[in-house]
Amino acid sequence: MEIRSHLLALLAPTAIGDELAAGVILRGVSSEAGPRFQFEVGGERIEVAVAKSDEPGPAAARSARLRFSYRGQSDAGLRVCREVAARAVHNEGAVLDALAREAGDAAGADDARVREIEVRALLEVGPAAGHYTLSPYVGCLIGCRFCYAQEGIARSRRLGGRVTPPWGSFVDVRVNAAAVLAGELVRLRPALIQFCPLVSDPYHAIEARYRLTRACLETIAASASPPPVLLLTRAHAIVEDAALIARIPGSVAGVSLPTLDDDVRRHFEPRGASVAERLDALAVLRAAGVRTAAVVQPLLPGPIDALADALAADADSVRIDVLHGEYGAGAAFDDLRFGAARADGWQRERAAALAGALTARAVPLWPGDLPPEIQAGIARSSSVP
Repeated sequence: MEIRSHLLALLAPTAIGDELAAGVILRGVSSEAGPRFQFEVGGERIEVAVAKSDEPGPAAARSARLRFSYRGQSDAGLRVCREVAARAVHNEGAVLDALAREAGDAAGADDARVREIEVRALLEVGPAAGHYTLSPYVGCLIGCRFCYAQEGIARSRRLGGRVTPPWGSFVDVRVNAAAVLAGELVRLRPALIQFCPLVSDPYHAIEARYRLTRACLETIAASASPPPVLLLTRAHAIVEDAALIARIPGSVAGVSLPTLDDDVRRHFEPRGASVAERLDALAVLRAAGVRTAAVVQPLLPGPIDALADALAADADSVRIDVLHGEYGAGAAFDDLRFGAARADGWQRERAAALAGALTARAVPLWPGDLPPEIQAGIARSSSVP
């Protein structure tokens, strides 16, 4: 089941690039981090999220069976939500009935924790609007319990009438990803490609079997004008592709590392690579000639200065962000050793301390979705359509 095409049907006859209403241009649609539309209004990007009407959460507008919320400027976002609801009310019956039929037809296969699926489209417009995202997998076998991707994926599965197994125990494998990507690289305007930013890890365990991340990288490297890529992982297997990544000019790769204490890492991320392996991955990537980056999110207990020293050794830039909800990690934070780390004040205090320590070591920090050298490149070029 590919929900993306059904989402487009909600707004029919509007297609990507068309105006839904005066000045409201549909720029993209995604089901990865939750069903949502991407619009452009007066140069501003606005995301409209879709959910069934009986699900909890905000609703800026409603149709008979769906609710819609938005990210973006208040007045414009509210207007767009109302336009979406007004169009969806004419199409939602047929769309939701079609989703229900497909869910019934796939009921047996839907129980599989590893599903091989084919997609019609792969690249999606990223949140910064100047790059694409690419996810060969949806679902992640590393399964960090605090990962906020699980909520959006669950919404997409519920909209499609599918059950959602525990996070970390399922993955959809987009087996034709490289072939679809090859066609898109010819048709679409070149721009940075960010791998698995919200719905998976490019090097979680299933990559050893399917090698889809590698196949996509090979496809990019062999294209006429290879766009740069951004890869971040909690796995060590990225080192196997270090030379391949280095062949793609302007690329950035690295790791997520929330602590330098491996006992703490093991408590919260038992299926992620060890601290030593992640630091080794940074060193291998840099030695191969790849620009490196690291993400510290959320902040977990461990020494701050030692973490700053370790990151300064091999990371060209670092992003720091706090815990954005416990999700399935409540039991991990209930441990008396780690309870303080769930507090927003603790997270922000530690983030500030790490930022100060990295700044003192002349390590550039990036607050948004992309490292500074990539942001600069996007600013010099036009946004993707």
